[in-house]
Amino acid sequence: MQTKIVYSNAQAAAMLDSFMRTRSLVHTSPPSRLRGRIAWFVLVGTAAAAVHWSVVVMLVAHAGWRPLLANVLGWLIAFGVSFSGHYRWTFRDHGVPLWRSAMRFFAVSASGFAINEAAYALLLHWSGLRYDLVLAVVLVAVAGGTYLLSRHWAFNRKPAR
Repeated sequence: MQTKIVYSNAQAAAMLDSFMRTRSLVHTSPPSRLRGRIAWFVLVGTAAAAVHWSVVVMLVAHAGWRPLLANVLGWLIAFGVSFSGHYRWTFRDHGVPLWRSAMRFFAVSASGFAINEAAYALLLHWSGLRYDLVLAVVLVAVAGGTYLLSRHWAFNRKPAR
């Protein structure tokens, strides 16, 4: 014998809402909060990218470093700017302990840097463009992925598995 379960519209809506809120890739923040978060991400990311780019240009132009080696130090210094800004401002309401966010964000940032370094090496070799222009393009290109991984994993209390 089959049992038929009947839900009211309000019960079904509540169950759907509850289900949707447990999915980390579904946005549940008000649009104004999302805009604010994206604005902070852009501001912090721009500051970190400026630090990264400036360190690379300074090391190449004034210390004679090779661009790919200078890029490593630029990323390491910019990581501090990026993590502290995103932890304090972009994702300030995340509720994730500092050490956990730092470890996750380092994984996100290091992955982004691996892509950055590979793309930078390829573009330096094949494009014939100046190293500083190539670096600027690569930094901007990697930023979107960094935002998504930061929001949905590094600074997420219940990240998707």
